[in-house]
Amino acid sequence: MSGILAGKRILVTGVLTESSIAFQAAKIAQNEGAEVVLTGFGRLSLVERIAKRLPKPAPVIELDVTNQEHLDGLADGIRGHLGEDAALDGVVHSIAFGPQGAFNFLEADWEDVGTAVHVSAYSLKSLTMACLPLMPRGGSVVGLTFDAQTAWPKYDWMGVAKAALESTSRYLARDLGARNVRCNLVSAGPIKSMAAKSIPGFEELADVWNHRAPIGWDLADPEPAGRGVVGLLSDFFPKTTGEIVHVDGGVHMMGA
Repeated sequence: MSGILAGKRILVTGVLTESSIAFQAAKIAQNEGAEVVLTGFGRLSLVERIAKRLPKPAPVIELDVTNQEHLDGLADGIRGHLGEDAALDGVVHSIAFGPQGAFNFLEADWEDVGTAVHVSAYSLKSLTMACLPLMPRGGSVVGLTFDAQTAWPKYDWMGVAKAALESTSRYLARDLGARNVRCNLVSAGPIKSMAAKSIPGFEELADVWNHRAPIGWDLADPEPAGRGVVGLLSDFFPKTTGEIVHVDGGVHMMGA
């Protein structure tokens, strides 16, 4: 099969519904020639059902990124689907979670904040290191963020967690460059996904995009962000690492 990911093997996390950026990234990756393996946590039967809606059904591996046993067994799980001599060419990190308490900046306790940072930021390092044994010739790690340059209304400690994610990506890019592993992020505008439903005041946050995106932004269309992810997974950015590519309709560059 031809395409910009022809012959590549990609691990995609965070596929839960067809409205997710991760699903679009997996779909586009397959259409561009990649072999895709998914991970899921909690609702594996749901992920397995959604996986069947991809152009080619993809295997699903259980992965809780806060569980060291899961991380330690990830490489073997991937080999079980791709073969003992399998190598990964790319990893998509689409994992974020914050307890409800994390969405109240002044009242949040460390337990809630710590959970948000662990799941949403530290997991980029954990996931990458778990996959590194399968990347002997290098590859591309791509994560998803929500622009942490701004103190967004209602986003609170999740915004701090995203800032930590962005910094984590840069440090990974620094330390893994010698192994030919690139690490970049796509900063997407808000999408009406299942994850968005857990963010208090999401509509208020999303309303910023409705008025400020110079080339427009469709809250119901995750495909542009998915295309950004696939672009960074490809060989078209061989010397790009530690970067944040904005796929947000241009909102990030608008003044106050």
